[in-house]
Amino acid sequence: MKTDVAEDRGVTSMCGRTAWFLGITAAASWGIVAPTWAQEPASRSVPIERRVMAFYYPWYGVPDGPGGAGRTVHWGKIDAANHDIAASTHYPALGGYDSHDPKVIEQHCQWARAAHVDTLIVSWWGHGDYTDRVMPRILDACARHGLRACIYYERVPKPQTAETAAKDIIRVLEKYGGHQAHLKAAGKPVVFIYGRAVGELGLMGWLQVGKLVNAGYRGGAALIGDQFSYGAARVFDGVHTYNTAGSLAGQSPAEARTWAVAAYPSWVQLAEGADKIGTLTVIPGYDDTKIRQPGLAVERFDGELYRIQWEQAIAADPHWVLITSFNEWHEGSEIEPSLEHGRQYLEATGRYAAQFKAMP
Repeated sequence: MKTDVAEDRGVTSMCGRTAWFLGITAAASWGIVAPTWAQEPASRSVPIERRVMAFYYPWYGVPDGPGGAGRTVHWGKIDAANHDIAASTHYPALGGYDSHDPKVIEQHCQWARAAHVDTLIVSWWGHGDYTDRVMPRILDACARHGLRACIYYERVPKPQTAETAAKDIIRVLEKYGGHQAHLKAAGKPVVFIYGRAVGELGLMGWLQVGKLVNAGYRGGAALIGDQFSYGAARVFDGVHTYNTAGSLAGQSPAEARTWAVAAYPSWVQLAEGADKIGTLTVIPGYDDTKIRQPGLAVERFDGELYRIQWEQAIAADPHWVLITSFNEWHEGSEIEPSLEHGRQYLEATGRYAAQFKAMP
């Protein structure tokens, strides 16, 4: 769940992502007979390296920061004395910070590296946007710390056509795809596609986008779509889901384990059946009730929920484990250190990620 405008200063224009993560589609919903365009999966001859990734939000700004430059971006009112930020569920250990501040980016990369998070999936809202202007700094910092980064393609600009999306993505790749820190899979730069953007064109539209990008960008690209379905696993180079909060809300730890035992292997098998990149998403918790009414909350159970998901994700053996999120403070899904949780989730991530990467 994200705002529609990355430079929004408060919460009034925030729109829910609930429809997206509640709308995870089962493979069976595509029917018994696959569409003719989706029957033969593309072969992948190059092994995919195990990775642990975190969704990363570079949209924050403060008046005395290089990004905010006289204004507050995305946080809303910051009350440092009382450790309260109007649009943040928890209070960051760094306080209200500026995503364009090189020191902040450096600290985030240090924390990510310490937690064995090797890739940042960076929320990206368009060329020239606040999130785009900081991307070079993020890539350079990732290079210094041995990390990788790629964009999370949030929405298709108007007119919303396959041609528009392809030109937009090719332009991104021309700007960033050749950077030494840009994530690549089988030699191709990776772009994650958020569910909103998937829905704006539909699978047939994204099938065309993939063809146009591969024809228009030398070497092509690997597009990872936000949808678990039979069709998506044959249109995209990999599949993922941004958030599982809709499935975990109201669940006890035991119920969450039952859910993960059933869901995670089926999602991995969906990707494997199409010979595509398989990913699984884990969340420490979720709580957007400070910015939305009535909102949605997923209890953290003092780290037990996170542990259960990690255990089942490791058992399911995907290519990549995705963490939602590193720093989505609006929705309380962050693992970044906070006043409330300290370094608990960063340190837990380090333990689980090391275990996952040590698997044969």
